Amino acid sequence: MQVLKELIFKNASTFFSMLLLVVVPVLVSSTLAFYLYQYQELLQSLEPWETILYFVVVAFTMAFALTPTTFVALVTGFYFGWPGFLGVVVAYGLAALMGYGVAQLIDQGKMLAFLHRFKKTGAVMDELREQSWSLIILSRISPVLPFAFMTFVLSLLRVDRVKFLLASMVGMLPRTLFFFWVGTQAQDIITLLNDPDTGKEGKLLVIGLIIISLFGLYYIFNKALKKALRRTTELKK
Repeated sequence: MQVLKELIFKNASTFFSMLLLVVVPVLVSSTLAFYLYQYQELLQSLEPWETILYFVVVAFTMAFALTPTTFVALVTGFYFGWPGFLGVVVAYGLAALMGYGVAQLIDQGKMLAFLHRFKKTGAVMDELREQSWSLIILSRISPVLPFAFMTFVLSLLRVDRVKFLLASMVGMLPRTLFFFWVGTQAQDIITLLNDPDTGKEGKLLVIGLIIISLFGLYYIFNKALKKALRRTTELKK
């Protein structure tokens, strides 16, 4: 109990930030849906520089958990069509980098330093960092894991910034392609955001991505745990 209290007290800012990253996207996206419906013509008649500004803005909103990534993919697909796909991918990368940087500023390595006080836990974290490429990709594949929240959590491992960027973009591609396509097929923005019509095949795809993510993450954590336990056991001999 004392260890738990110390963990929460010393990492209060980290835990509070993680909570906000889960709650805020839901609240903001529902509000934006209303305004998008009221001003539909606005996004349909943007100048080139305004289009660039749009992607910079959505990168910012995704990085700070103001909008979910699925929301951005649906909206961009609806208003821009396939010419806007590359912009979404780049925006995801910018959002990942911004979120990574902010998380580093907030946490400053405190969480990892605390966990390394316990040999087995520290060893597990080290193993997870070594498998960070697979860990990040599998975390990004799942449509149900909040983007900004996972950015914050993954940044606690202090993974190399370039690896973090590339793995995030690769992991986001499957679900981005799917939800972007759903956006291009929609006829009404409110209907799209309230209940995206993914069809039977789409629902199976989403379930498949979630299963791949869950079992993949379980495998990585289990492997890291076994290697960490084996390493600490060998050190004791």
